[in-house]
Amino acid sequence: MYYYLIVALQAFCIYHAYKNHKPYYWYFLIFFIPVIGSIIYIITQVYNKNDADKIQDEITSIINPTKKIRDLEKKIAFSDTYANRMELAEAYVQNKDIPNAIVNYKKTLEDTVQDDLYARQQLIVCYFQIKDYVKVVEHAEAIKDKTEFKGSEQQFFYGLALKELGKVEQAEVQLKQIDRPYSNYNERLELAKFYIENNRVDEGKALLEQIYAESQNMTKPNRRIYRNTIVEVERLLKTL
Repeated sequence: MYYYLIVALQAFCIYHAYKNHKPYYWYFLIFFIPVIGSIIYIITQVYNKNDADKIQDEITSIINPTKKIRDLEKKIAFSDTYANRMELAEAYVQNKDIPNAIVNYKKTLEDTVQDDLYARQQLIVCYFQIKDYVKVVEHAEAIKDKTEFKGSEQQFFYGLALKELGKVEQAEVQLKQIDRPYSNYNERLELAKFYIENNRVDEGKALLEQIYAESQNMTKPNRRIYRNTIVEVERLLKTL
């Protein structure tokens, strides 16, 4: 029992460190000094009195992810509010149950008093994961004029969905807006592949070379984060 608690504590700390972009040395402390390292991390990086219940809930979710969903379903049975429905949708996403997440995000759209931006952003991500590109486009087009959409992950998925549906010119318009120097490396790699696939090898190669040049100036943590992307860029450059 203690072993599983220690593993759950480590998992929570590593997840929190990754989510909040903490320095890489925390991973070593948490992993190699399991109990003490995790306690130090929580005390210095996570804990305050207002977060105590949240920490407990997240650790419980790691140990028994379906418990949170059951609790939230009971909560909705008692009070079916926008906030409760959204929380349940998020729990399904965390549990990788995308179809049920979609059902609940869509349900929130019935509340016309609420801004539908966030729900549609999440639906774009969910539908892309299950490769329903028609639905990705449908929800993207409902919010594409919003400031928050410009340069976002959702715009990138919108572009890829258009590509999959054979709308190449429209796809390029969206994908090019993600091409920003010293950022969006994964997305820009996909744009380079898009150029190559559409017989624009020179443009694809130029973008790959630009990404590679930028990678040489990355910090060590960023090189670790984007290691697979850099490897793929190098591989493609060798083939061109």
